[in-house]
Amino acid sequence: MEKKKKKQEQNENHKSKSIHDILPLELIHRILLRVPLKQLGRLKCVSKIWNTLISDPDFAKSHVHRSAASTHVCLFIDDYSKAFSVDIDAVFHRHKSATAVKEVSLPFKMKTHYNFEVMCSCRGLVLLHRAPHFFVVWNPVTGSSKRVSHSHIVSHCYPKWFMFPYGAILYGFGYDASQDDYLVVVASQDKNGHEHFDCLSLRTNSWINLDFALSKPLGRNNWESSGFFLNGAIHWSSRTLRVRDYSILIFDLKERSFSTISMPEQVMGYLNPTHLGLLGGCLALYSYDRDKTNIWVMKQYKVHSSWTFYQISGGGEQSAPLCLSNGSDIVALDSSLKFIDSYLRFAKSNVRGELLQLKCFDCRHLGHFKGRSSWWCKDIKSYIVYTQSLVPVPNEIKDKDKDKKKKNGHPNHKDNVKQGKRTRSE
Repeated sequence: MEKKKKKQEQNENHKSKSIHDILPLELIHRILLRVPLKQLGRLKCVSKIWNTLISDPDFAKSHVHRSAASTHVCLFIDDYSKAFSVDIDAVFHRHKSATAVKEVSLPFKMKTHYNFEVMCSCRGLVLLHRAPHFFVVWNPVTGSSKRVSHSHIVSHCYPKWFMFPYGAILYGFGYDASQDDYLVVVASQDKNGHEHFDCLSLRTNSWINLDFALSKPLGRNNWESSGFFLNGAIHWSSRTLRVRDYSILIFDLKERSFSTISMPEQVMGYLNPTHLGLLGGCLALYSYDRDKTNIWVMKQYKVHSSWTFYQISGGGEQSAPLCLSNGSDIVALDSSLKFIDSYLRFAKSNVRGELLQLKCFDCRHLGHFKGRSSWWCKDIKSYIVYTQSLVPVPNEIKDKDKDKKKKNGHPNHKDNVKQGKRTRSE
């Protein structure tokens, strides 16, 4: 009888223990860093301690690098004002494809109609342009956002109706780990034909002039204007029908300097336009050739011999490779038939170019597409692939810094961006 009582007491004591009594908090933290983002939201409800851990901005930064499975999402902006997203990882999943497409509410929703266009993405943050002269940094997962004016760039550009993204020579969005700062860079040309290179620091809320970095003219039409962030730098591809060097331009965000790397030999003299992208965390080039899409992937960063060639079927005006699935299969947006019906098509091919799956989505069931004609796909103005994260928009960090200053009795400084002020690097 005594043994039974002891066992019962032990069982009761064991049941009364929480997970925090069994596992040290540091180990729980490490485990949570490996949990996919989709499950983290539910785990916040386990306890106050878990909610605090997952909501910490430092946790969000670490989770970007350590999560076992990242979620790739394609964000579409339709008619400049309406948006929807497609969870690419769920598209080809039998039990999840029905919920893969969702409506998205754009930030700073106001009564006045504003035109939005998606520009770049970095670590889960999306850079939007909002007419007439604002950038919006936005995390679609958390809903947080920050608006920044670029009116000073517009004021010195020619013509006066200069508009992003088409009016810029170059633009890009990246992260400088050495300063824990997100940067927006813009190359533009003034009314006298002089080139300027400006950098927005989201942590300091100031524009910095980096004209000194331009050792030689960029050229108005020599480069694809949209840049891609990878390995601490922003990358742009040359317009292969206009220049002879067939190179990729690199701007190192830490060193504030430009360099170039060569495209693969097969691209030299290639007659079709070649575009830059990212596949599986690597630089990639792609070009359309009739019913095929040619893809070159740089498997090792800045190692020219690592360029690897692939070819998939389904070429078209917007048949662009989006991301890798299962580590090797190539997912592409196949909209070559977009003028025939209202479906978006996502194609998955293996590295041998064989079509594995083709998934079609009719988005007219979404609220802002109801009543639209079957030609609605023509109104898709821009799209981008981003990796979901909990990374906070920089103004959230700054606001917390301001709160600390208030508690310590320090006055707040005015926001230089909102005042339109500009600083120059020494």
